[in-house]
Amino acid sequence: MTKGGYVYTLTNKNKTTLYIGVTNELCRRIYQHKNHLIKNSFTARYNLEYCIYYEYFEHFDLAIHREEELKKWNRNKKELLINSMNPKWKELVNEFGFVRDSSLRSESHS
Repeated sequence: MTKGGYVYTLTNKNKTTLYIGVTNELCRRIYQHKNHLIKNSFTARYNLEYCIYYEYFEHFDLAIHREEELKKWNRNKKELLINSMNPKWKELVNEFGFVRDSSLRSESHS
């Protein structure tokens, strides 16, 4: 049985910095970011705690490939992708789970 994975984007309170990561357990990973459990990490240094974008893949290797692809994009292209799913850059996932918001589009994220 293969395990799936998520590619996700975090930002800080002022939305000035973006971080793209990959994980097989998104809520657990967001919990780690929000609580700065990985000391001296990029996300801890820049207070990147708000998950504003994610995609799910049924195979983890596809998630890794997508992460590598997105990391090569410039800021403008990343913003266009985020805006296509979450134009208000609202938090989509927190340490307690997926945030439900009727103002966000309910289309599939993969």
